[in-house]
Amino acid sequence: MNRPGSADTESHAARLKRRLADVLDRHDEHARVRLHRAISWIARAEMEAKDDDARFVFLWIAFNAAYAGEFALEGSARKVLDSFFAKLLELDGDDRIAGLLLRTFPGPIRTLIENRHVFEPFWRALREHDASRRWEARFEASRKIALRSVLDGRTDRVLSVVFDRLYVLRNQLVHGGATWNSRVNRAQVRDGANILAALVPLMIEIMLDHPQADFGPVLYPVVT
Repeated sequence: MNRPGSADTESHAARLKRRLADVLDRHDEHARVRLHRAISWIARAEMEAKDDDARFVFLWIAFNAAYAGEFALEGSARKVLDSFFAKLLELDGDDRIAGLLLRTFPGPIRTLIENRHVFEPFWRALREHDASRRWEARFEASRKIALRSVLDGRTDRVLSVVFDRLYVLRNQLVHGGATWNSRVNRAQVRDGANILAALVPLMIEIMLDHPQADFGPVLYPVVT
């Protein structure tokens, strides 16, 4: 499979930018800003074909640009994220997100689910010197629920667990909790970047397809 931006394929960013131009007048100002910002960061990520750390970070920024809203007014960040996922899945009449998560990336998804190093309670127990090993019971329960959700085709649950794991990976990178190009976390960074590289453009595409959907005001509006 060719990476987006190779000589044989049109990049995700180029295709989405062209589509945005075609439907620009159908979206309100907040949506136009949201989509334009997200696509710009996808384009930046696609310049990092050989650097999975940078690619992951830029794709996470693109994801943030797509969903982030006025947290203080609308509730917690988690509530906003869950609402965003629910709205996307409702709009995704062709089940493209399900196809991507459950059929295109079953191996990387399973690897993330079963990796304790992207499970926040593991790190919390380590920080708090909690020797009770209660995190292990929580990890096993989370793992079983997630794998059952994969088998049952519960895209909403799979999406939630995947982004819980990716958020821990994001924190490790953004907060300096990992070494650039480190040998010890290559698989999870590579898999995380590949999942985001496919999933974030698909989310943008669904948003472009439904200009009537209200994703709310952007967090930082354009001020002149």
